[in-house]
This record gives sequence, structure tokens and C-alpha cells, in this order.
Amino acid sequence: MDGRLVQNSPMAIDKSADLFDKCYRFTKAKELMAAELYPYFRVIESAQDPEVTIKGQRMIMVGSNNYLGLTNHPKVKDAALDAVKKYGSGCAGSRFLNGTLDIHVRLEEKLARFIRKESALVFSTGFQVNLGVISAIAGKDDVVIIDKMDHASIIDGCRLSYAEVKKFRHNDMADLERLLIDNKDRKKLIVVDGVFSMEGDIVNLPEVVALARKYNSRLMVDDAHGIGVLGKTGRGTAEHFGLEKEVDLVMGTYSKSLASIGGFIAGEEKVVHFIKHFARALIFSASPPPASVAAVSAAVDIIENEPERLRRLWANTEKMQKGFRALGFEIGPTETPIIPILVGDDLKAFTMIMMLQQEGVFANVAVSPAVPTGKAIIRTSYMATHTEEHLDIVLRAFEKVGRSIGLI
Repeated sequence: MDGRLVQNSPMAIDKSADLFDKCYRFTKAKELMAAELYPYFRVIESAQDPEVTIKGQRMIMVGSNNYLGLTNHPKVKDAALDAVKKYGSGCAGSRFLNGTLDIHVRLEEKLARFIRKESALVFSTGFQVNLGVISAIAGKDDVVIIDKMDHASIIDGCRLSYAEVKKFRHNDMADLERLLIDNKDRKKLIVVDGVFSMEGDIVNLPEVVALARKYNSRLMVDDAHGIGVLGKTGRGTAEHFGLEKEVDLVMGTYSKSLASIGGFIAGEEKVVHFIKHFARALIFSASPPPASVAAVSAAVDIIENEPERLRRLWANTEKMQKGFRALGFEIGPTETPIIPILVGDDLKAFTMIMMLQQEGVFANVAVSPAVPTGKAIIRTSYMATHTEEHLDIVLRAFEKVGRSIGLI
């Protein structure tokens, strides 16, 4: 038999029938490692501050979603430590059964007030929010309409829902209306990112809201990259446009501006109550640990009490957008602290990210399927805690590397 002996397995499996064959044939990452161009899973030895340490080298971090610089804030860390001292390291069960603490409930009340909704529900990860919420409220006879560039967790939530999924062209309101007309007599949910995580642009929420109401659709906004960034007081995309009462469901994550890990959904009390009892990603998953919950609660307080952080974030954002454009880089339609540098070719992007690292700058690379094929980017993002010196060093490094590879 033409088989191969699988390591640690007592039996030989025919290659044509071996489920692991795809694993053995996957060589791309190893090839990049061998060429010293592998840009993923880089090990950081310090906190997510404007400067980080990798292999003992100090580097300026422009690859973090720590927009307000709160992950190393003393009040956030103290709150997490106090929670561990009181509640221990974990809850040893799901929210549904034994894993709901009083601090979970208080955080839900605080988040509901912060987002200006009736109710909120916390999950263990942001990814699980989209999985749980979409699959709980949409079913096989319904339709979910999403932006083509929505986050992967939204796509996976749609798959789990068994609803029919329709995608419209990115931020294209005419294409969205076409799909709404085609499905005008069906129960519908529109799901959009508030801020698109690779492009850095903002959803055309006023038009989405108008179309949702015109065609009797419910609307959910994934505001992972909007909360703590957009709006006069950092409450996100809906506040930015003055449409907080018009969005049915707001999803948020803690791993960006809220300085921890986890996520939440906020909306009408009866809808959140339903999700609480039907979201499998909540019911069958362990509860968020006390330290994470307390950290988020402290972060919300800081956002409300230190508005100067939001102002500094936007000053840094404007400086970098202008700086990259002045150097001749193509940064697309970004309107936020997420600033992508269009490179195009995957190999050139991998080369560029490693050259930037040699210059002491940590950025991220995104290739297909995170972005369209042939449109690889260097994804940069900025914090309120970056200094002018940090940002000037980053611009000089990009100019040097960009010229050396012929990008500018």
C-alpha cells in the first residue's frame, strides 16, 4: 500500500485518504521562515506600549490596537490585581451556570450606560460575540446582509446561523439597497463594521440606517475598532454620526481600546435577554475571568474621565496620515488611527515588514484573504501614548525602506 506512517500513530494511512495530507503539503510559512521573511507570531517581551521589546531590542510599536494606551495603565492593572485577589483566577464554568459574578453584572450595567442602550451582555472574546449573536437571532428562513469587507467573525457567525448570507460591495450603498429590494419581504439583519479593520475607513452609517429603516431591516454594528476611537466621548461610530438610537445592536471588544480580552453586545433589553438564552458561544463557553472584567471596567472609567487621551489619539492620527501622504505612500480611504500602506505584492510586503523591523519599527503585514489578492498592505495603527519623537522615527523608517524597495 502507498501509505505513510503518521508520527505517534500505530497505523499507516494511505496518502489519498489521509486527512492530515493538507498539513504535510503546507510549506509556505516554512519557506518564509527559511528566508527570514516570516512576519507572524513574533514574540514580544514587554507590555503593549508605544515601545516594545523583541529579542532584547527596543522597537516602536505601530502594530497594536491599544488605541488609548490603556493596557499598561496603573489603574487598569490595579483593578485586575484586586479582582484576582478577591475572586481568584477564573470562574470554572459558563455564565449560564456557575460563572456569573457580581462584577460581570456590574460591567454589563456600565457598558449599557456607556453605549446608551437598555442592556448589555459580556462574552469571553469578541469573536464569540459575533458567533453567538448572529447565530442566535438569525435562522434558516432569514437573510443576513453584510459588507464584503466585514470581519471574519461576522462571516463565521453567519455560517453558524444557517441564514442565507448576502454580501454587498464595500461601503456601496446602491449595492446594499439592491440586496434589500431583492429581499424586501424577508426578515433581515444588516451587519457592518463601524471601522473596517484593514482599510481604516468608516461605514457610511447614515445611509445604512436610512436603508435599514426603509426596507424593514434590523441593524447590527461591529464597533470593535470604533469604541474608544470615534465619537465626541469615544462611544463609537453611532455617536460619531449622532445615530445612537438608530442602531439596534452594538458589538464591542475589549482587546482594542478597552485594554483586555472579551467582548459584549448592547441593545434592547428583550433582545439581549433572548441572546442570553440562545447564544451557544455564551452558554457553552467559560466565563470571562475576573481580572479581564475588572480591567475593562477600569478602562471605561478612564475613557470617561480622561478625554484628553482621545484628543491625543486624533492628533497623532492626523500627523501620520499627512506624513505618509506627503512621502508619497498610498494609504487608501482611511479616516482613523488604522493607516494601511498599500504595497501590492505579497513578497514585497513580507520584505518590507522585516526591513522595518531592522529599523526598529514593529508593524503588521496583511495579505489575502485578509485583503484582496494582489493588494497586500503594511497595516499600521496608532496610540494616544505615542510621542512626536516616536512618530517621526516611524516616518523616517518608512521613507528609508519605501525608497529602497521602490515603493515611493
